Amino acid sequence: MSMRLSLLAASAVLVFASAAFAATPQSKPLSPSQQKMADCSHAAKGKTGADYKNAVSSCMKGDTTAAAAPAKMTPQQRMSACSKENAGKKGAEYKSAVSACMKAH
Repeated sequence: MSMRLSLLAASAVLVFASAAFAATPQSKPLSPSQQKMADCSHAAKGKTGADYKNAVSSCMKGDTTAAAAPAKMTPQQRMSACSKENAGKKGAEYKSAVSACMKAH
């Protein structure tokens, strides 16, 4: 009987503990500086290394010119954009137009 009572008491403690844990808020609201850091980090998404650090740093300082600069396109993105620009061309004309476009971007 004592074993049943112990198991019942342990179960009750677990139920009350889990209910108390569920009632507490899981995360505190971000402070203004934490929110700004999150926003700047989100704005610099896709950048890596020094580019990321510089973008976040300038954003945190309030520099809007760095955030307004377009992100550098990957070679695949450049090729896709150049292909769309020269969609009606064929053969050598297409190849030279895409090549010039790739060099320009």
